[in-house]
Amino acid sequence: MNKPVAPENSARTRRTPILPNAVMGMLIFVVVEVMTFAGFISAFSIAKAQYDVWPPPNQPRLPVGMTAFNTVALIASGVLLYWAGKKFAESQKSAQLWILLSVLLGSLFVLFQGYEWVQLLGEGLTMQSSQYGSFFYMIVGVHALHAIAAIAILGVLYLRGLKGTLTADVLWAGQIFWYFVVGIWPVLYLLVYDPFGLGG
Repeated sequence: MNKPVAPENSARTRRTPILPNAVMGMLIFVVVEVMTFAGFISAFSIAKAQYDVWPPPNQPRLPVGMTAFNTVALIASGVLLYWAGKKFAESQKSAQLWILLSVLLGSLFVLFQGYEWVQLLGEGLTMQSSQYGSFFYMIVGVHALHAIAAIAILGVLYLRGLKGTLTADVLWAGQIFWYFVVGIWPVLYLLVYDPFGLGG
């Protein structure tokens, strides 16, 4: 009895994933973080609705103007990182400057936020002073932690670029995280800082 002959190409061929593993992992992480911030925003909106006037009386007012400038710096950082991705397609070396500028602007954002916190704490706005203070530090603080983590990732991307070991997949994953940090901030700024006075 003759044994069946295995086809020449019977070896399993690995399927190419739709998205690289690093990118897929980062997308899943970002979706989870979006849900986390959605929970914060929901809780904030419920607490805010309990007050006739928001912010509550006798509470320090947030520096809307300075934070607007800071918001522009953060958005500009995201634009520069997008441009870095475009340049990376041409050559790894040409993307380096844009990654570095994005890191610097992101760091500027975090430093300004830290300065703002010091000022507000000096004026008496703390997590214990009111729900207003609690939500401010919780929401803005969690975002600041994400920004610091994302800046660290961008720093690693920059260093890997200097060594010539940065890959398109890793850059793409880093971009996704930074775009999340940049993209969620205008929503938080409009909600928490209320620059147009819609809070009541």
